[in-house]
This record gives sequence, structure tokens and C-alpha cells, in this order.
Amino acid sequence: MKYWPALSPEKKHLILAWVFLFFFMAPPFILGENSHIRVHDNMDSNIAWYKVLKESGQLFGPMDAVIPQIINGLPRNAFGTEFSLIQWLHHWFEPMTAYAMSQGITRIFAFIGMYLLLTRHWIKDQKAYPVTVWVSLTFALTPFWPSGMLSTLGQPLALWALLNIRKHKDTWREWLILVLLPLYSSFVLGFFFFLTAVGLLWMYDALVKKQWNLRFLFSIVLMVAIYLMIEYRLLYSLVVPEEPTSRNEFEIGQHTFWHSMRLSFKNFFLGHTHVLTLHTAVIMPITFAALWKLWKDRGRNDDSKKLFLFLFVLNFLLSVWYAFWFNKGWEPIKVRVSFLATFNFARFHFLRPLVIYALFALGCWVLWNRGSWRIWVKAGIALQIFVLCCAHEEIYYRSVGAPSFKEFYAEKQFEEIKDYIGSPQPSYRVASIGIHPAIAQYNGFYTLDTYNNYYPLSYKHQFRKIIAKELDKNRALRNYFDRWGNRCYLFADELGKKYHYTKDSKEVVHHLQLNTKVFTEMGGQYIFSALPIRNAEENHLHFVRAFSQEESAWKIYLYRAEAVE
Repeated sequence: MKYWPALSPEKKHLILAWVFLFFFMAPPFILGENSHIRVHDNMDSNIAWYKVLKESGQLFGPMDAVIPQIINGLPRNAFGTEFSLIQWLHHWFEPMTAYAMSQGITRIFAFIGMYLLLTRHWIKDQKAYPVTVWVSLTFALTPFWPSGMLSTLGQPLALWALLNIRKHKDTWREWLILVLLPLYSSFVLGFFFFLTAVGLLWMYDALVKKQWNLRFLFSIVLMVAIYLMIEYRLLYSLVVPEEPTSRNEFEIGQHTFWHSMRLSFKNFFLGHTHVLTLHTAVIMPITFAALWKLWKDRGRNDDSKKLFLFLFVLNFLLSVWYAFWFNKGWEPIKVRVSFLATFNFARFHFLRPLVIYALFALGCWVLWNRGSWRIWVKAGIALQIFVLCCAHEEIYYRSVGAPSFKEFYAEKQFEEIKDYIGSPQPSYRVASIGIHPAIAQYNGFYTLDTYNNYYPLSYKHQFRKIIAKELDKNRALRNYFDRWGNRCYLFADELGKKYHYTKDSKEVVHHLQLNTKVFTEMGGQYIFSALPIRNAEENHLHFVRAFSQEESAWKIYLYRAEAVE
């Protein structure tokens, strides 16, 4: 501590911010499988996929390889590229360890990237560290989608590098970042949209400023080329489709104009689950306060004001684009150009975390320069940190009663079920009711149901026959399956779109109607149900036994399907 007084104020703030960040990242390393983490689009899918791919031995499988454990042969390409470092983390380490490391890597580079972007390009004043340091920290604390990695939180680092190249102030570091970032991010879940925006910036320079910056253009092309090489499986699937997939039946969009308008404002003020910025309570008021101050000082015309206004308008336009992408006005075009229906161009709103937190920093700096507002800026940043801490996975998911990692995957319980069945797992197929099929997949069972981004359309139609009567009862479920279908589940009208029921649940399934004949023809022999099925015999299902285990979140009712003539 004797060196502490000699440090500059900015370095002291940086050290404190780093200490805070490491404490924030510590829980999953300390708690391990007792950690509470996101279920939606995480434990119900991606984490199980990494484990299935690892155990299949098909990490480097050929283009026509299939994973027999899922839907009697899910195409290997559905699991994404082997050149993503998150795949390798899950290949080298246990799932929860890999998850904790991925969280740490993402947040560290999010903090570095936002700090570099703000201090080198957008708020260059050396006295701005109370804003630049702590807003960068808030950006690093945002509850990003885990398997997206640096797809959104890595954008400030990429923008810092690209703007340096644009200004001809680059070194080997900027180029190294552009080469390595694609290994820990997704093209279709962030950087396609980011690089499109940067490409428009290059076009602005070329057409308006008459600056044909070939070095800048090359940096953009280089990054795109690396992504295309890494995502060669996705590219192959788009260019050389072997057969129609579930994505061919994606909903084109049925929203009316007023529905789209409402969705625009909802997205603008509340955000989206995959890019959860949590900006409503604190960042939005500070942004509008700064906008009001700039309006009062409308005689000023500096670069920071122009940047703030540009980002403010861009932020709203991204929400409008997101909402109107699902408007029915697109239908004639999407019908003719199938790629517009299968690729989600609405995801330009994945640029919003960068835009919103840049606005937060610029807004705080505008108010900071009005001396009487400094206390409000400090309070706002502190309150935003508090909001983000409340959204920490361990705090949030524990408070809402979600199962821990160990309770969710319930390995001891499913090992007991496997031993009770007694046959080799590849010799029979299972499906689940009231729990995610990813749980059975994680535990090595071969499932007819799944949650995947795309799979053969013929399989979707075949599986639909099993649940056709249940879909006929429930319009919402029918539309959900027919117009999307990534959740290829044994849906039940009585359960709706609630996907898991814990062992404390008192629910009972009374009126299930499954086509057991199709189920057995597809190889199905067992159903894992989280709830008792009162009319099991009507569905040619024989109750075998219930399994419960202290470390599990579930009580599993095992049913054996009888062949139907």
C-alpha cells in the first residue's frame, strides 16, 4: 500500500474497478456446479450441445457427418464451427469450469475495449476518468448471452482497433485483435451487423469525404474473410443446402403497423433478452437529461455533441428496424427471397449494447461538465452498478428459485435411470415432458426431441405427427411449433409453453393425447415426464417407476411406450 499515494487518480480508479470486476466474476469459480446460471438459451441448449459434440467425437467431423444421439441423426453442422474457442474450453474442461472461464474472458475484454474506445476516441479529456473507468465497468457487468461470448461485448474493442486503423494510428496490436476476435465471437450473432455498420462508415468516408481509405477497407474485408473461413460450416449450409431445414418454415412476420410501433418503443426502453442492457431505470434518464442540456446549449457545435446526437438517433432507429423486420409488409419480399426469412436481419439491434453504453458515457460527461450535476452523475453510475449486480446470475436466478447447474442436469438421478433401464443408451430413444430434452442429452440419452437452431424439415414434419392432437387444442403452441419449431418438444396443451416443472410442482397431466404409434416407429421407447400422466394407458404408455434424488430439481416419472399395431 505504500505505493498507493504515488499512483495517479486514474490508475487508482482503474485498480478499484478491476478489483470490483474480479469479485463480480468470482462466484461461478467458487461455487462450481452449485452455481445458478441462465437456463434459457444456455443450460437448455448450448451447454448440452458442447458436451454432446465432445462425446460424439465429431468435433472435426466431415460436412455430411451426423450426431446420432439427437433426433436419430442431427447434422454435425448444426453445432457450429470447431474453430470457436468456446468449443475448445468445453472440450478441455468440465462444463461449469469452461462456463466460468468464458464469462471471465468476455467481461475482461469488454472492460478493456470500452475503456480504450472511450479514452482514445470519444472522451479524450484526461480528467474524464471518473466517467470513462466506471462506465466501462458497467458495460463489462451487463448480463450478456453466454454463448455469444464477445459477439456484442467485444464490439468496442473491435471499433477501437478499426478507428485507429482508419486514422492511420495502428500498430500490430490492432491487427492482432481483428484476427483473434473472430475466434471468440459469432459472425451471425453480432459481428455481421457490426461490420456492416463499419462498412457504411467506410462508404461515408469514400463518398462524402472523398477519402478512399484502402487500409481501413482492407481491415474490414480481412475481418469478414476470417469470419467466413471460421464459419465455413454455416456458409456451406447456406450456399449448398442438402435438404430443406426447420428454418424454411420460420414465420415471415405477421405484425401490423401499430404492433410494430409498440414493439419499437418496448425494445427502445426495455431492451431484448439476448442483449440485455438493463438501461431503463438509470441510463435512459441520464441520456434524456444530457439531451436536454445539449438542447439548452444548442449554440455549441462540437464533435462530442454531434456524436451524442448521432448515437441517440441510431439507438432509436435500431429498435425501429428490429420491430419492423417482423412486419407483414415484408411478406412479398421474404416469400421470393428465402434467405431474408431464414436469416434474422432484425439482429442489427445487437449493436445496441455498444450504442447504449457509449451514450451513457457521453451523457455522463455532458452532465459532469456542468459542475452542479457531478453528484448526480456519481449517483447514476453507482446506481447502474447496483442494478447490474442485482442482475448477476447467482443473485437473480437464486432469488427466482431457478435450479443450480447440479440440480438442473441431475447427473446422479439420470445415472440411476440409465442403470434401471439397463440397455445400452444407443439402443433406445427417449423424449421428455415437462423438462428440457437437453437434460437427457447432457446425460448421454438418445433423444427424439431437441432444441436446435436448425434440423431437417422432414424430421419436423414427422415429429409433428406425435403431438398433432395437442397442437390442435392450443393455437399458441401450434403457431409456435409450425412457424418456428426450434423447440421440437413433446408439447402438451395443459402445460403450454412452460418447459420445466420441478419436483415441488403439484401439476398433473390429465388429458394427454400422443400418437404413440409414430413415437415407437421413430424408435421411441421411454418418456421422461416431470409430472404424473393420469391417462397414460390411453396413450399406450406404461408407468415404470418414479425417480427422485436430493441433488436433483426434478421428480422423473418413467413411462415405457408400448408398440401400437
